[in-house]
Amino acid sequence: MIDLYTWKTPNGRKASIMLEEVGLPYRVHPIDISNGEQFAPDFLAISPNNKIPAIADPDGPGGKPLALFESGAILVYLAEKTGKLLSTDPRERAVTLQWLMFQMGGVGPMLGQAHHFRKFAPEQIPYAIKRYSDEAQRLYTVMDRRLAESPYFAGPDFSIADIAIFPWLQRYDWQGIDLEVFPHVKRWMAEVGARPAVQKGMTVP
Repeated sequence: MIDLYTWKTPNGRKASIMLEEVGLPYRVHPIDISNGEQFAPDFLAISPNNKIPAIADPDGPGGKPLALFESGAILVYLAEKTGKLLSTDPRERAVTLQWLMFQMGGVGPMLGQAHHFRKFAPEQIPYAIKRYSDEAQRLYTVMDRRLAESPYFAGPDFSIADIAIFPWLQRYDWQGIDLEVFPHVKRWMAEVGARPAVQKGMTVP
């Protein structure tokens, strides 16, 4: 059974959705990042960057235990472990990883900054709010254009790229986004959100 160390964040929910989608049994260890639990020595041994999610797989490669942090790495590892949600075809795999990296390098960091400056910053800084709100609009435009030509981000099939992006878009209102302006994103969100494994994974922990 895989141990999942996670909290109620978009990155955390990527891992729980993935575990539900691939059907691997797992045990949840909530790490309350609002109380600093991510800095506990036991968690540091698993996640050197003090961030969730992290997993510990007692049956890792070669039958040896493996601890892994970084949500994107976890998605790729679980996909390869189970042979699901990441194609072995070189072209399809490259496209999937391309959109996964789009989330890791753009959607997550930039929308996270929009969350912070629009909702949580102790001081409302107009320049920062505009900068990250504008970038959110740009990213949604990129995603809407892609989803106008493809059912899912990597192509015709649901993949780890969709799992990576979905939890971040659930907080579109925090990002100042009107979903009616992005109909293809709205369609995709409804379809992905209707998947039972996604619904269950979004409730963890």
